[in-house]
Amino acid sequence: MQYTLLPNTSLKVSRICLGSMTWGQQNTETEGHSQIDLALENGVNFIDTAEMYSVPGNPKTQGSTERIIGSWFAKTGKRDKVILASKITGPNRFFEHIRKDLSFSKTALDDALHKSLARLQTDYLDLYQLHWPERTVNIFGSRDYVHDAAWEDSIAATLEHLKSYVKQGKIRYLGLSNETPWGAMRYMEEARKGAPKMVSIQNAYNLLNRRDEIGLSEVILREKLGYLPYSPLAFGMLTGKYLNGATPQHARVTLFPNYSRYHGEGSFEATRQYQEIAQQYGMSLTQMSLAFVRQQPFVTSTIVGATTLAQLKENIESISVSLTEETIKAINAVHASIPNPAP
Repeated sequence: MQYTLLPNTSLKVSRICLGSMTWGQQNTETEGHSQIDLALENGVNFIDTAEMYSVPGNPKTQGSTERIIGSWFAKTGKRDKVILASKITGPNRFFEHIRKDLSFSKTALDDALHKSLARLQTDYLDLYQLHWPERTVNIFGSRDYVHDAAWEDSIAATLEHLKSYVKQGKIRYLGLSNETPWGAMRYMEEARKGAPKMVSIQNAYNLLNRRDEIGLSEVILREKLGYLPYSPLAFGMLTGKYLNGATPQHARVTLFPNYSRYHGEGSFEATRQYQEIAQQYGMSLTQMSLAFVRQQPFVTSTIVGATTLAQLKENIESISVSLTEETIKAINAVHASIPNPAP
């Protein structure tokens, strides 16, 4: 395994982070525990979760992923072996079963953080992230920005609330998720005034969605922020398993067809061409896709998710794959002809 410091922290994180959002719905508690065991055996020390998981959001399974991680801590006593990240849910009418107040108010933060800590059976989180902004932004497949004129800037107040938990030792560091270049710089502006600094951003990033290279990558590098890309395999599309009309049993998009963000015509064509490149250079499409993300200079740790131990093993073993300049040139040629088909 390879390790790096999460910028502006003392956290030495593995370059691969274990994603967990299937635990409690697609995966049982036993399977979740087995994934954690396998990950730690292979040097992964970083686990990411959220109060809204498992996915898809469901009142019956909300919080199940954190509970599964918590029961693993209770069973093994290995909390000190894990760098643990979780998130508070932002405003979204589909998640009112979590909390009526889905803002980042002090009341909402109190509710979210303390319930997460209880489910996780821990006294602290190493990284606590805002799952998406309070304001409306173009994420989750929305390409174009529509201005949210009704939003009142509450970023300074949010940081002040979060600062109290850091002082109490309940949170070690703070991070963002599904954030834009403007949003990231707005938080950096407050940090320069003395507010706690957001140390990381967790966004979707993969061969079918490279839009963060356009503006956010410069912010990350110049502001020395960690970047934690999720969906590096584009909901499994970049394993090649959905090509040629396939609907693999138990796969996420087979089970939940509304998760079709990466299933447009452009995505299928780009994936076919990426698979040809992987075959040409003697590797699986999965390994090539993960290696490409990991090798980007602005990437800190790649969040991988799996529903089987075999999938997780292949994902973790991608750490030893290094793409040549020739391979990257071929990848970029496809990207130039089919840029960001699934933003």
